[in-house]
Amino acid sequence: MSLIQLLEEELHREAASTRRIIEIIPEAKLAWRPHAKSMSLGQLALHLAGMPEAVASMLSSSSHEVPTVPLPEAESVSEIMALLERSTTAAASQIREWSDNDLQQNFNWTLEGASIASTSRYEQVRSTLLNHCYHHRGQLTVYLRLLDVPIPGIYGPSADEQ
Repeated sequence: MSLIQLLEEELHREAASTRRIIEIIPEAKLAWRPHAKSMSLGQLALHLAGMPEAVASMLSSSSHEVPTVPLPEAESVSEIMALLERSTTAAASQIREWSDNDLQQNFNWTLEGASIASTSRYEQVRSTLLNHCYHHRGQLTVYLRLLDVPIPGIYGPSADEQ
């Protein structure tokens, strides 16, 4: 199996887990935030949902300026779910366009035109696209736990399912 196939399978498998978390977000709490410096629940969920497409798009070139990420407030859980579906489909499509050789090519992040990080595209897919999503999904589960929402298992049964 090629790296492309493995990455696409992981993207879809993890999107299914993310979907289970987004489905349980209480719509009345989208504006809630655990701390004044934290994103709101709706901002975090919308950011997470759109990340696969945004990052895959950035990685399609050999270099990209570190973006200023807008953090709009989600209007509804259905908006977040729809974005996750579109974003996952678009990211998978972009991943399929690459070859294993494309994944070995250098990718460079810049800040105000200066290089700040340079690694293979594969490393960027793993860290900036996939692992970054897992990080924010983990944050989302903490937000939901603080709101006393029972958490479904992600990599096995959760404490709420036992």
